[in-house]
Amino acid sequence: MDTLVQTLPQKKELLPQQYRMPAEWEPHAGVWFSWPRPDGISFPAKYEPIPQTYAKLIRELLKSEEVHINVWNNQMACEVRDILAGLGVVSDKIFFHPFPAYEPWCRDHGPIFVVKDVDNQRHRAVVDWDYNAWGGKYPPYDSDDQVPVHVAHYRNLPLFQPKMILEGGSIDVNGCGTLLTTRSCLLNPNRNPNLTQTQIEAKLKKYLGVRHILWLEEGIVGDDTDGHIDDITRFVSPDTVVTVVEDNKEDENYEILQRNLELLRIMKDQEGASLKIIELPMPDPVYYEGERLPASYANFYIANHAVLVPTYRSGKDAKALDILRSCFPGRDVVGIDSTDLIWGLGSFHCISQQEPKGW
Repeated sequence: MDTLVQTLPQKKELLPQQYRMPAEWEPHAGVWFSWPRPDGISFPAKYEPIPQTYAKLIRELLKSEEVHINVWNNQMACEVRDILAGLGVVSDKIFFHPFPAYEPWCRDHGPIFVVKDVDNQRHRAVVDWDYNAWGGKYPPYDSDDQVPVHVAHYRNLPLFQPKMILEGGSIDVNGCGTLLTTRSCLLNPNRNPNLTQTQIEAKLKKYLGVRHILWLEEGIVGDDTDGHIDDITRFVSPDTVVTVVEDNKEDENYEILQRNLELLRIMKDQEGASLKIIELPMPDPVYYEGERLPASYANFYIANHAVLVPTYRSGKDAKALDILRSCFPGRDVVGIDSTDLIWGLGSFHCISQQEPKGW
């Protein structure tokens, strides 16, 4: 039976002692989404196929984790429930929450969970980073900014507030102390103009439990987030990353991705060891109405049992899936068509936020 849960949020100030952001492959309790609105700005004139993509994703996720969906109200919950049921997705592991968000990019406005292990028990908390819709590009975003508070209150978890703008898609961690990000995003003056790089790094270390931060340069063409890391380079194990590369020297992504590859080759992890690097192809360029879209195979989601990979009706889809299968031998690697979803300028990792297991 689908469940609509309501909470009354209240912010709290706490200190993040000994918590860390777990790697995405660590065990999940569930995954969070903010359901897209038909009248939102993310899918202008192309909303109709989007619920089908969500349904395919959710059907696969339900095999191993709960699915939590943020909606505006009971009416929207009923509508989404009916949409999913009409597409064959019905489960008592789907929960609806009246935590409204204008746009569906839960990776960026949703909660970032941190954990600490005490006496063989994993304790959890939520970090409530400030959110300004990628530098104020897409107002309003006040409701989206409140989602982490709602979730923390619903789960009755400690809530940490760094007082810094940060989107979840702008960072990736290996769970052992190293964090990956990009200068073009985190150091962009449209995020935290009052903070220096040193101050930003101090907050990342304090609130995410990392001790080593790696900075790449730019993101791919068409990415309106100013260069999120989850479109270019991802940890697949504590010592290994996959990073997208473009083979066509005439492509506008070629130089950007070559520079990032060069940087990765000289980077070290938190122990001082060189990173193992696996190259992942870029798909053939995807355009809609003449606009280059940020299609990337790196925007995959690591579920408990599987890795869900966006595909783009490209001749490179099969190669990308084979490479990722070699990275995740204990999980199914499932390709799902993201050609319609990418019109919103994001894919599976962008719309989801994992919740780790724990208390």
